[in-house]
Amino acid sequence: MSDRLRLVIFDVDGTLVDSQATIVSSMAAAFAAVDHPLPDRQTLLSVVGLSLDQIYPILAPELSTTAHRQMVEAYKNTYMTERAEAGTAQTAPFYAGAKETLERLQAVDNILLGVATGKSKRGLDKLIEGHGLEGLFVTQQVADFHPSKPHPSMIRQAIQDAGVSTGDTVMVGDTSFDMEMAAAAGVPGIGVSWGYHGRDRLGAAAHMIDDFAGLPTVLQEVWGLQI
Repeated sequence: MSDRLRLVIFDVDGTLVDSQATIVSSMAAAFAAVDHPLPDRQTLLSVVGLSLDQIYPILAPELSTTAHRQMVEAYKNTYMTERAEAGTAQTAPFYAGAKETLERLQAVDNILLGVATGKSKRGLDKLIEGHGLEGLFVTQQVADFHPSKPHPSMIRQAIQDAGVSTGDTVMVGDTSFDMEMAAAAGVPGIGVSWGYHGRDRLGAAAHMIDDFAGLPTVLQEVWGLQI
């Protein structure tokens, strides 16, 4: 195995954890806060992955900037309340094989793990704490400090943090925003079929997997490593 460091960056919601029930209920609270009709579930999930300040102008363009800010705050408050009451394992359970795959990759000396998510730092910190993932991710890129996906800023900063090259980095995610971000950053995007965007929206993905068991095989193909 080459001794070069490699970086695997993961999206969170829809990729590592299935938080759609809490996302949808928090969206409902956001729309209720401004007395605006709630879009259907598929429409709500179609924008997951974008930063919150980008979501509401898309879903409710006729509302004011002030209303959009109210919606963001209502969403955040509802999400945090539900998680505090039900716990992370209930509100954001791992997809099958996710934790085991993270642990398998972490055990490989030359592979580093990172996160690039539309979550806030507070939200990601709580999720990591709730799932006992402290120390797993060497770089954590969140919405607080970057333009929204698909801007490549998160990946570029993750590469810099990890001290790796673009060619030694991949992005794993479930949405078109993840795959377009990867393409914009010049790294292979590995799309997952179990998340919030269907395969038909993941055309920018360089590779696709249908379960976590397939990820090591793709990484072997990309980098020529035995994992």
